[in-house]
Amino acid sequence: MKSTHAFKADHITAGYDQTTILHDVNVSIPSNKISIIIGANGCGKSTLLKTMARLIKPVSGQVTIGGKPIHKIPSKQLARVLGLLPQTPIVPEGITVADLVGRGRYPHQKFLKGWSKEDYEAVSEAMEIMNITEFADRHIDELSGGQRQRVWIAMALAQQTDILFLDEPTTYLDITYQVEILDLLTDLNRKYGTTIVMVLHDINLSARYADHIFALHEGQLVAEGQPSKIVTSSLIESIFGLHCTVINDPISGSPYVIPIGRHHSSKLRKHS
Repeated sequence: MKSTHAFKADHITAGYDQTTILHDVNVSIPSNKISIIIGANGCGKSTLLKTMARLIKPVSGQVTIGGKPIHKIPSKQLARVLGLLPQTPIVPEGITVADLVGRGRYPHQKFLKGWSKEDYEAVSEAMEIMNITEFADRHIDELSGGQRQRVWIAMALAQQTDILFLDEPTTYLDITYQVEILDLLTDLNRKYGTTIVMVLHDINLSARYADHIFALHEGQLVAEGQPSKIVTSSLIESIFGLHCTVINDPISGSPYVIPIGRHHSSKLRKHS
C-alpha cells in the first residue's frame, strides 16, 4: 500500500538533559522510498530518528505526519502508522519467535478482544516476508544475531505501518547478514511501498540501498538527495574527516567510497 502520510521535521532542536545534539534541523521524508541517515559517530543520527519517532521531545520545532503534530496523535493511533526498530531492543526472557512477532499486533487489537483473523494473517505474512516461518516455535535466545534481527523486523512488519524506522539494523552483523537484511527491506519497500528510514554506518551500503540520503554533521543537516548526486569525496571528507576517492560501484552503479589513508596516499599521487 502506498503511503499517504507526509512526514516532516521542521526546525528541530533536540538533545539529552542539558546537551543539545540537533540544531535547527529540517527534514522531509520522501514517501514510499528508502531514506538513510549518515554521519560520523555523535553527529545526531539516532537522536534525529528518536525525535521523529516521538521518543525524544524536541526543545523547539515540531514533527508532523500528514500535517498533524506527532505529539497530538494518541500513542496507539500513531503505532498504526509508524513502526520503530530501536538500536538495541530488549528480548523478553523465554519468548518464542511467533509470540514476539505477535506483539506487533498490539496497536490493532481492541480492549478485551481476542485475536482476529487479520492478526493471525499479519503475523504469518510478516514471518514469511522475513523468512523466519520455520523458527516460529523456537525461543529467541536460540537464534543467531542475523536471525534475531529478522524476527525484530518481522514484529515491526506485523504492525502493518506505512512508515518504518530502523536504528542501525545491521550493526554487529557480518556482511552476509547485512546484505540479506537490506535486501529484505528493499523487497518490503518495492512490494508494499513502505516508507523506510534507517540509520546506517556503512557509507557504501547506504549509497547502494538508499533512494535518498540525509547527511548530518555536528547536529546539522549538511546535504541530502540521491546518492549519485551528493556522495562525493568532498562530502565524505567534510562529515567524516576521511580522505578518500569515490568511484562507481561495478555492481549497482552507485557511488563507492574508497578510503586512502596515510600509508597509501603516495601511491595515489603516483597514479594521478
